[in-house]
Amino acid sequence: MSGCSPDRQLPQPRQIIPAMSTPLASIFGSGFLVIVPVLASGVGPYAILAMLAISVVALQTGAIVRHNILCAEPVLAAGNKRLTVMLERGSDVALVLAYIVSVCLYLHILSAFVLGSLNLDSEFNKSLLTSIVAILITLIGMFGGLSPLERLERFALYMTLAVVLLLILGFALHDVELYIELDYLPLPEMPERSFWEVLTIVSGTLIVVQGFETPRYLGRRFDTWTRIRASRWSQYCALSVYIVFVVVTLPLVPVLNGQYEDNSLIKLAATVSILLSMPLILAAALSQFSAAVADTLAAVSNLDEVSHGRFKPGWGYLLVGAATTVLAWTGSTFTVIALASRAFALYYLLQCLVAFSVCRNRRERVRFFMVGLALGFILIFAVPAG
Repeated sequence: MSGCSPDRQLPQPRQIIPAMSTPLASIFGSGFLVIVPVLASGVGPYAILAMLAISVVALQTGAIVRHNILCAEPVLAAGNKRLTVMLERGSDVALVLAYIVSVCLYLHILSAFVLGSLNLDSEFNKSLLTSIVAILITLIGMFGGLSPLERLERFALYMTLAVVLLLILGFALHDVELYIELDYLPLPEMPERSFWEVLTIVSGTLIVVQGFETPRYLGRRFDTWTRIRASRWSQYCALSVYIVFVVVTLPLVPVLNGQYEDNSLIKLAATVSILLSMPLILAAALSQFSAAVADTLAAVSNLDEVSHGRFKPGWGYLLVGAATTVLAWTGSTFTVIALASRAFALYYLLQCLVAFSVCRNRRERVRFFMVGLALGFILIFAVPAG
């Protein structure tokens, strides 16, 4: 932080844990199901280094979001700095677009895992099922509201965490057995890619760690320092789990023989034990549906705020549903991942500008500028894996 407020509040665990549920659900919902095939497809044996690089960018970007909770929110509340207000409104619009793309991504992943378990995972079928679920969410939202479905979020998070830890344990034990048998751990081969291709593919994976920005919009439920700590601690927790997950999963990747699909994790889990497959598929369906509902609600809420109440929730649900349905037919899951990464990179870049506009600390401004350059690169050059 840059010293915007001297009034640090003492930690309140009873508030922080509930405040962490939303960012954790979003971060794990965004990528744990697809992170390994995406990175293996792009950088092969260097997936761990790529995950570390993504984590560094995410942590630095998260620091900017937390800076804005502390420093930009009072300026925005006062409304006396026109540039900051304009940049924040622009970032709100960008966030709506990012949420729409992420809804499509979540439903695409849901479709891939459900259909993969039934051996029906063609691109047509995935796009069709994505569209059907998007239309279902739209109709529920328009005629009954999605608020009751929000209760799924915490249950989905707990189940996702349980399955992730189960997979880590199962994969780690398998790795130990493999090492005892072979005296080494096999790794996937490096694809024939130039350094530029690797850089642009890794840039397209920012979405897998997205979600740390959600405490920025929980001001009605939690105080400033609770939201800051929730954002920070959720990043530390989620990124640690991601890194360990990539480490223990990478030795299993050679069984894919270079054929990387969005639901490849099912095959990797089945390689260790067929008993791991069913809880994985159930967690995938539940977590992705819950995340899609949460981001639909967030997009509709932001639309209402950006339009100052002129854009009614019913029309918001219709817009999100229609856009998601169109996006469902534009490409593979890997394509949507890259598109979502670029959409969130635009939002985070605008948040960098918001932070820059309210900060007078030269060192902090240099950091904002450097993170902004990285996000600008992702926005312009990110490409899908595969």
